[in-house]
Amino acid sequence: MTGVTIGFIGLALLVVLLFFRMHVGLALSLVSFGGLASLRGFDAAYGALRSLPYDFAANWSLAAIPMFLLMGAIAYHGGLTSGLFRAAKAWLGQLPGGLAVASTIACAMFAAVSGSSLATASAMGRIAIPEMLHARYDAGLAAGTVAAAGTIGSLIPPSILMILYAVFTEQSIGICLMAGILPGLLTAFMYTVMIVLRCYLNDELAPSVHASSWPERFTALREVWPVLLVAGGVITGIYAGIATESEAAGIGAALMAVVAFVRLRSGYRRRAFLDAARETVISTASILLIAIGASLLTRFVVVSGIPQFIGAEITDMGLGSTMVLFVIAAFTLVLGMFLDPMGVLLITLPVALPLVEAANINLIWFAVIMIKLIEIGLITPPIGMNVFVIKGVVGKSIALGTIFRGVSWFVVIEMLTLLLLILFPQISLYVPNLMVG
Repeated sequence: MTGVTIGFIGLALLVVLLFFRMHVGLALSLVSFGGLASLRGFDAAYGALRSLPYDFAANWSLAAIPMFLLMGAIAYHGGLTSGLFRAAKAWLGQLPGGLAVASTIACAMFAAVSGSSLATASAMGRIAIPEMLHARYDAGLAAGTVAAAGTIGSLIPPSILMILYAVFTEQSIGICLMAGILPGLLTAFMYTVMIVLRCYLNDELAPSVHASSWPERFTALREVWPVLLVAGGVITGIYAGIATESEAAGIGAALMAVVAFVRLRSGYRRRAFLDAARETVISTASILLIAIGASLLTRFVVVSGIPQFIGAEITDMGLGSTMVLFVIAAFTLVLGMFLDPMGVLLITLPVALPLVEAANINLIWFAVIMIKLIEIGLITPPIGMNVFVIKGVVGKSIALGTIFRGVSWFVVIEMLTLLLLILFPQISLYVPNLMVG
């Protein structure tokens, strides 16, 4: 049996294990260990299992992940996120579908401190959806808006997915993070335009709400300016080269802790910080387990010869970079329908990266396309993770089918946004080019 055959058998077995809901990190590690043992023997597989996890986890750049997670967790458990929606509501509530627009902008702002799509959807869903339902908004619009807008957390810095992509592809973390700024803002803008147009044409979707006075608007800003200042400072520090990604993450987490300490009453501080620390430890451990499994899978895939085999097949077929991108996109979208975003990214990269490099595709631009594809998967049936997060938030008050109906409009907008990002790569590369220029 050839190495390529063993490699494909291993990937097929991985799909089967994931179908039966085995933890992604464990499935990756088991398949990779078994595959390496079949190809190189037990000692070589054991050696990889012994050395690769430490070599990967000891990467200093990964220190940014727990710090960014801690920054977002402190903001959430410290009660700082509710002010984001109230401020957006005060300034945007008078627009057609204003509360849905406010939810979108609030999600984009929270994404700048959380780095996670699932965390953004969960946090804002608890705040925004009850407000919209109370204002007699269409249930599908209310739930679908937050489920879709939560995906912006995958693009806007500090994106955990972008950090992992940069580490695996050996690209600059700072440049990859900055590449997501304009695409993330473009996504929020496209969502906003669609919501306003739909609600303008059909006012039954979103009855008008009382417009806030100017004093109320400026009062609402008092709640959010420290959070936005911290998030903006982190992004500016990375862009200007004042601090590395890890340093900026650490400073951001510390400043967010100071803001939460000042805002919280003394009786709530200890509970909030303990909950934030616990959530950060659990999330970091889960991310590292998946990432370590992916690094083992990368070793297995390379040793099996799959990248060389696929590269030769593509060369023989004469496929250009567009077709290569199309094949990778289809594969990523299918995985995104069933797996969490971290699993999709780290399963796809070992197979896709050699193809992307062979096709001379810009790896920074490809990072944005890859994350955007994962975003679409997060709201696509049958198992759009963000949809199920929102379902967990709303319970029985909104049916799952209603949420999927609501996000269907956003899937269309996501496809249009993806098309714009493919046709105009400069949208993704403008800010990175400023950094290196």
